[in-house]
Amino acid sequence: YANYSDAYDITAPAEDLLGRSMSIQGAIQDAGLGLADIDYINAHGTSTQLNDLNETNTIKKVFGEQAHSIPVSSTKSYTGHLIAAAGAIETVFCIKTILTKMAPATINLNQADPDCDLDYIPNTHRYLDDVNHVLNINYGFGGANSCLVVSRYH
Repeated sequence: YANYSDAYDITAPAEDLLGRSMSIQGAIQDAGLGLADIDYINAHGTSTQLNDLNETNTIKKVFGEQAHSIPVSSTKSYTGHLIAAAGAIETVFCIKTILTKMAPATINLNQADPDCDLDYIPNTHRYLDDVNHVLNINYGFGGANSCLVVSRYH
């Protein structure tokens, strides 16, 4: 788990991507993993142009070329934004993804912004051959940037 607050703006994400990048890197490091170990990303994914582009760019900044090969979806498309409860329910979705090897789709994603060019899972769940480590990303008002890695128990 990692949390980095940037206090950039009450609602807009910081353009420098620093707090968001540090939260992803910190969670992966705290889990004792490397970037290549992440098998799926449950994105914050609010379906807003500013946030989705910023989040896409953050994922690309952290993961480099590998970013394009990691399946990504947002479960907020099912639940809406549950504000303080979002991270908790999304952790349940992440656990279910590991247990079932089925990544949830982002429903109603018919055409992604051309600048949001990651391996999104639109409209239909996707079976994943091997899921051991899932990254759950959550951002909050005022620049709170939190990430959690959930891993298969061995």
